[in-house]
Amino acid sequence: MKMKPLGRTGMTVSELCLGTMTFGSQTGSDEALAQIDRALAAGVNFIDTAEIYPVNPISAETVGRTEEIVGAWFEKTGRRAEVVLATKHAGDSKFIRDEAPISADSIPVAIEGSLKRLKTDVIDLYQFHWPNRGSYHFRQNWRFAPWTQDRAATVQHMQDALGALQREVERGTIRAFGLSNESTWGTAMWLRIAEESGGPRVVTVQNEYSLLWRMADTDLAELMVNEEVGLLPFSPLGAGLLSGKYQNGAVPEGSRMAINGDLGGRKGPRVFPAVDAYLAVAREFGLDPVHMALAWAARRPFVASAIFGATTLAQLDRALGAAEVTLSEELLEALDTVHRSHPMPY
Repeated sequence: MKMKPLGRTGMTVSELCLGTMTFGSQTGSDEALAQIDRALAAGVNFIDTAEIYPVNPISAETVGRTEEIVGAWFEKTGRRAEVVLATKHAGDSKFIRDEAPISADSIPVAIEGSLKRLKTDVIDLYQFHWPNRGSYHFRQNWRFAPWTQDRAATVQHMQDALGALQREVERGTIRAFGLSNESTWGTAMWLRIAEESGGPRVVTVQNEYSLLWRMADTDLAELMVNEEVGLLPFSPLGAGLLSGKYQNGAVPEGSRMAINGDLGGRKGPRVFPAVDAYLAVAREFGLDPVHMALAWAARRPFVASAIFGATTLAQLDRALGAAEVTLSEELLEALDTVHRSHPMPY
């Protein structure tokens, strides 16, 4: 398993990160614990979770359950030191803290809750799940309206939040700070204000990124390369689309599409021809399409680690095979050709 630096933190993470958003819903506790064992045996040392997990669906009854499962693994195995642990502050979710936004007041409360559930005394990478001001991610780009934002309020929020995060760094509860569902401008402002105020510097941005969704390739990639901020792609398999399991109208029992229907807005008439084209490339080069898509996302020059999830151990084992794949220049050119023919298919 290839290892990569996590920004400027001095921490090193595996190029594949175990995502846990199904732990406690689609993936039962015993299966989840076994997945962590299997991932670490394969060389994965990076686990990503969130206080709002599990999802599909999110509910008030299950909020925090995923962190509890990960915490149970730490307690059972005593192997906390072997894992770089990432979790997230949910922000103004209706399922937690009465929709309180991210603030200097909510940060220490959220961190304490996560520490308790995770049964640890420190979080290696603490991320903000959503910007308070809104986001264009999850298909909100079609109606994104940044001109409605209050810049002064945003800057004040960043200053206050960085102050609260710095206090947590000094207290020893978190080691590094990351963003999620963020923009280039937002990331640049967090970096600028941290430099001016001395707060913790952003080390990662966790955004959707895959062969089907390459919005990070331009402005954000330029910022990340020049500022040593790593991208943590989520949904590198396009919510399972790139495996090919949903082609020709198939909806496997227990799959994400069977649960939420449109895969968070990803299902549509243009996506299936795009997937067909990527599947054809995989066949041409003799690759498992899951391995191809995961390895592509993980090996991009600005990516620190690609986050993948698996409902079952069999899916996990298949995904882990991506670490052994070599991507030739000819293959990369073929993938770029498909992208030009099928840009933004959802």
